Amino acid sequence: MLDLGISKLAMIGAVALIVIGPEKLPGVARTVGTLLGRAQRYVSDVKAEVNRSMELDELRKMKESVETAAKDVQSSVQTQTDDFEKAWSDATQEASSPSMDAVPDFPNIAPQYRHPKKNWRLKRGATPAWYKARSGVRTKALSGAARVARYRPVKTGS
Repeated sequence: MLDLGISKLAMIGAVALIVIGPEKLPGVARTVGTLLGRAQRYVSDVKAEVNRSMELDELRKMKESVETAAKDVQSSVQTQTDDFEKAWSDATQEASSPSMDAVPDFPNIAPQYRHPKKNWRLKRGATPAWYKARSGVRTKALSGAARVARYRPVKTGS
């Protein structure tokens, strides 16, 4: 770029002072400063855009490499699965062959597992019911009509 040292800047300033004049020089200097600021922002924006595009290209290449690796893994898993299924079918056919008549067939009856003390449909609070009853916490909500009927004073005499 341009090599502007202090001596060259002083020379430019002296020429500008002579050509433009001392009255208009501050306004021209502000204008030149704003234009240089805009130019620097524009150049930095262009650099950022170029960097983004380069990163995007790198990300696309990385995405393609990951996709090919995933396809390779999927194909290897599929071939191993096919080999296993073939071996399993061969083994089950050998087990069910007529030569195994001496082994009796037992029905495949297994009890269904149930968790011992949990009803999943029932929601339970963290505070025990006995503690709520002892401390006087309401556990059931009453509707407005039920509250009026429950707490209405009883009429005496008549």
